[in-house]
Amino acid sequence: MRYRREEVKSSDNEDYEAYVPVRERKKQKIKRILKTAQDDESGSLSGQEREGGPREQDVQELARKNNISLLDQHTELKKIAEARKESELEKQRREEKRLLEAVAEKRALMAVSELARGVQYEEPVVTAWTPPKRILAMDNKRHDRVRKKYNILVEGQEVPPPLKNFADMKFPPCIVKALQKKGIEKPSPIQMQGIPAALQGRDMIGIAFTGSGKSMVFILPIVMFSLEQEKKLPFMNNEGPYGLIIVPSRELAKQIKDNIDYMCKFTEADGFPELRTCLAIGGEPVATALQVIKNGVHIMVCTPGRLIDMLDKKMVRLDVCRYLVMDEADRMIDMGFEEDVRTIYSYFKAQRQTLLFSATMPKKIQNFARSALVKPVTVNVGRAGAASMCVIQEVEYVKQEAKVTHILTCLNKTTPPVLIFAEKKQDVDLIQEYLLLKGVTAAAIHGGKDQEERSAAVQAFQKGDKDVLVATDVASKGLDFPGIQHVINYDMPDDIENYVHRIGRTGRSGKLGVATTFVNKANDESVLLDLKHLLIEAKQKVPPFLMLLGGIGEDLLASLEEEGGDERGCSYCGGLGHRITACPRLEAMQNKQAAGIGRKDYLAANAADY
Repeated sequence: MRYRREEVKSSDNEDYEAYVPVRERKKQKIKRILKTAQDDESGSLSGQEREGGPREQDVQELARKNNISLLDQHTELKKIAEARKESELEKQRREEKRLLEAVAEKRALMAVSELARGVQYEEPVVTAWTPPKRILAMDNKRHDRVRKKYNILVEGQEVPPPLKNFADMKFPPCIVKALQKKGIEKPSPIQMQGIPAALQGRDMIGIAFTGSGKSMVFILPIVMFSLEQEKKLPFMNNEGPYGLIIVPSRELAKQIKDNIDYMCKFTEADGFPELRTCLAIGGEPVATALQVIKNGVHIMVCTPGRLIDMLDKKMVRLDVCRYLVMDEADRMIDMGFEEDVRTIYSYFKAQRQTLLFSATMPKKIQNFARSALVKPVTVNVGRAGAASMCVIQEVEYVKQEAKVTHILTCLNKTTPPVLIFAEKKQDVDLIQEYLLLKGVTAAAIHGGKDQEERSAAVQAFQKGDKDVLVATDVASKGLDFPGIQHVINYDMPDDIENYVHRIGRTGRSGKLGVATTFVNKANDESVLLDLKHLLIEAKQKVPPFLMLLGGIGEDLLASLEEEGGDERGCSYCGGLGHRITACPRLEAMQNKQAAGIGRKDYLAANAADY
């Protein structure tokens, strides 16, 4: 009897239909409509693959015919938009990855002989320096706290601890005294982490904003290493250099040599051996450099062109060179200059410690540079390519014909000295003549002037004999002019990296500076977009005409950065206002390669600088 009742119950339930709420029925109906719209459109596209689903107007039309409420339409259309956005993001990421792989240098940045023999250095150069025992006894949490406090980002294996004073770095009293006379009482963030890494013999990529003291990170260790070598076994005639420093411009080379000579003066007065430093740059007589080399040279500061020329003619050898520095390294590696660097590498006879420094170094350059480094330490203070927070950036819209006269108005913002940058040599001469006519004492430097004129102009400006220095980008890389309160950009450079280097001539060593930049309709929109995002990042006032730029692609750019966790901006040039898929610098490079025109000289106004 029990079984018969169950059979009857089962047969009664066969015609039963579960209740579906009204909201759920509407959702199912909308899904059927969407499927119909998608099928219809797929048929109209002749079977081609379609990303992003059906068009919104098709859905709205079908929804109206089927009496679907506006709220339900809105919910489904929102889902469609999010799905389409997601597909666009994925498509953009794939394209960026493909482009970055295409432009990445496939050959390692090593000497040809080493590549041919398959030489691979596994361990860094060994030095006698170690951190103090009390610092080594501290745990990693202390080191991480110090790095976090000073915004120091590090990458690498077995990174040495940061040191907050020069005494812990074991410099002799004469070095500490020399630094104090320069007004340097304690190390800057890049020096806290960079100097211990260099003293320990580690290969390093150092990135920090302009004016942060990067030069001392490689100058102090090379002075100490050279003193150690000289005390162990004095350098003989025609021997050396032990340390090689390569820089992009003559003025920067002279500045670094002067800093080394300054340190050596104090060490020699304290009883240490004499160190000989050689300067090899275009425009200076080779005989002067050869005289130093003949007596045995410890440190050589040079520009790439002059060094390659001297190596080719066997005027100098790198047999005992164990310390290589490339300042503004990204510009010497990027845009075709890697061949010059490879040529220099081929003259080394053994492993060397390599240090690369710059304020602007995109990931693409960092990845390429690592191929030449052994267990490198990357020390980054702030974002690579970021402007110094000590510079007040002002952007003014000035018509082309009014720019020269507007300079006088800008000069009243601060007291001298003032540095004015222009892209073209003729503009530099024009501005200097105009200022002289108006009674302003002004000097000028550019690639068209001979080295004697350039040196005289820089010296007059540094001594205070001239209130204004007008220059092309030959004065924008690494030069330190003490006391500059104001930088004026007569025209916005085509490259945002040049802008960062230019304004970095002021606001140095923690002091406040002002940078005024003239822009107008003649400027390319892509570089103005980069400028806009740089101003926003540095919490500067953005003028209304810049705020109106770039409304279309910015949502996608922001989504890629926030959701994808990718590097901000362009991974090729470092600009914040675009991605690599819209990089004007990459496009220009590809166009020139296609046309076979050759490389552009990005380092200075004139190839003679090298």
